[in-house]
Amino acid sequence: MLRSVEAVTDTVNSTLFEPVIRLGVTGLARSGKTVFITSLVANLMDRGRMPGLVAAAEGRLLTAYLQPQPDNTVPRFDYESHLADLTSRTPEWPESTRSVSELRLSLKVQPGGLLSGFQGPRVIHLDIVDYPGEWLLDLALLDKSYADWSEEVMHRIKDRAEAAEFLSESANIDSTAPFEEPQARALAAAFTAYLDAARNNGYSDCTPGRFLLPGELEGAPVLTFAPLPEPAQTPRRSLWREMERRFDAYKREVVKPFFRDHFARIDRQVVLVDALGAINKGPKAVEDMRHAMADILSAFRPGRNDFLARLLRGKRVEKILFAATKADHLHHTQHPRLTSIMEALTREARDRARFAGAETQAMSIASLRATTEQSLTHKGRELDCVQGTLLDTGRQAAFYPGELPEDPGALLGPARDGAERWLDGDYRSMRFAPAPLTLKPGDGPPHIRLDRAAQFLIGDKL
Repeated sequence: MLRSVEAVTDTVNSTLFEPVIRLGVTGLARSGKTVFITSLVANLMDRGRMPGLVAAAEGRLLTAYLQPQPDNTVPRFDYESHLADLTSRTPEWPESTRSVSELRLSLKVQPGGLLSGFQGPRVIHLDIVDYPGEWLLDLALLDKSYADWSEEVMHRIKDRAEAAEFLSESANIDSTAPFEEPQARALAAAFTAYLDAARNNGYSDCTPGRFLLPGELEGAPVLTFAPLPEPAQTPRRSLWREMERRFDAYKREVVKPFFRDHFARIDRQVVLVDALGAINKGPKAVEDMRHAMADILSAFRPGRNDFLARLLRGKRVEKILFAATKADHLHHTQHPRLTSIMEALTREARDRARFAGAETQAMSIASLRATTEQSLTHKGRELDCVQGTLLDTGRQAAFYPGELPEDPGALLGPARDGAERWLDGDYRSMRFAPAPLTLKPGDGPPHIRLDRAAQFLIGDKL
């Protein structure tokens, strides 16, 4: 009851006095969440590269400044350290997201419209919540039993080479035998090794997410279970029964608190996707990513956040941006094709959100531009390349990644059909290091379409 009263009070205060936009930032591994938040904040504070953000272009966004976040129990997003990593003389990519963190950026905005001359500036707080995409996928587990989840996982991984060791170990176990802790730990370790290998090879649906990012729960019984083939009978105190109990405990004690304390309070969301990385891994990785996008959206409560609806139903995610990252790894002539592929990958998810009343958009972006463009002649053919510093070797290289198809169906068709490799193209992706920056006063880090992403996510509130 107290929580409900606080929610109503916060809603009234934020609506009438200083509105708060809670922006969730998530994405699967190596999609660039940390770089996105760092560059977004830096470019909102120094807006020289933000012409696509209307309030900034019109000069109505007067200033932006960091403040302590309101939630004292959530770690602060370490913006200053991450910005230092990206802008030092020897820049490097910051560490990946490993847990929930938060940052508050307060924006002072001069209202627009006919009555703008009669109103003074108002303050709008942007609370940015960073959390691993692997944890978001866990929300889909809330509606599944241990038996359903086990059957689904065992079917999905039966032909994957990464799962061979775990499948061999689980096949030799009698799940109706009395439970033994060493056996459970060995199974959980083998399953975690599979999840790690699958993620490294481009697969997206790697649940439970806390197996990969355990934090303070590492070694706890709530993370010591694995899927098993369901036996005809499940005796008490058997291995199956204990695995089932721990799966239910994981949902109750790990997934639900995350949903209640963080996710359910978000009203704008950006989902970052390394689509180029999945294309490079092959058709199976692309199809797995398409399923993951649908599962991710099933976790949201899309809809409009009008005043009465928020009082009666609580917050809903009213805008969702699906952003294909690392657009700077392609020449700008291919960006429309990458956007089209992103739209096709998320079509099912976006249609479902629109039906519920949420606005969605797909876009290709680069939160921090690490390359330059050039055209080279190779065997009599003009190639549009990107040039940058290779992350692994430190050498400068010009790179032609291959030409993405105009029709996204040329990728999604073979992916749906379970093809082993692409027949009509060879798509490659490289890992580039961040380029040394020389920033003029008033300019944030260079990017591609970050201003348009900001306009979609928060422009209406400014």
